[in-house]
Amino acid sequence: IESMKEGVVLLNYSRDIIYDEAAVMEGIKAGRIKKYVTDFPNTLTAGKPGVIATPHLGASTAESEENCAEMAVKEIIDYLENGNIIHSVNYPDCDMGICGTEGRLAILHQNSKGMIAQYTAILGDAGINISDMTNKGKGDFAYSLVDYEGKLSPDTVKALEEIPEVYKVRVIKG
Repeated sequence: IESMKEGVVLLNYSRDIIYDEAAVMEGIKAGRIKKYVTDFPNTLTAGKPGVIATPHLGASTAESEENCAEMAVKEIIDYLENGNIIHSVNYPDCDMGICGTEGRLAILHQNSKGMIAQYTAILGDAGINISDMTNKGKGDFAYSLVDYEGKLSPDTVKALEEIPEVYKVRVIKG
């Protein structure tokens, strides 16, 4: 800042703090920096003399809005067709790609001990072979995807749904 021309206008439209903002504020007080313009104001800079805070609009361009909309549609289609969850607020990311087996099952449940043992026992008792599976937890919630071989009966689905910690069972394929 000491080597800058006096009276500069400093623009910060990068991600969060790229400058030593304490030094910037000192530069404003000393008259070296005329204005500090940022779209990431914080307690050090917001409302202070010499600071111009603008809205953070990086994600509001027409191009970014279109890209976000396309991404959301692709993620919803992937969830509906394959059960994969990407960018959820309440559930963890869980992605097993495209189901290449006879069936795929999604189980939304509490993130608690013994859940996998409970549903694998029910599937095993029903003669269902688990060929692949994943279980991901996030806070109090968990999500399991199970790829299987065999015929999944409505009674087996009902038995899974009756596990007290299970919120929802969804047959994706099969």
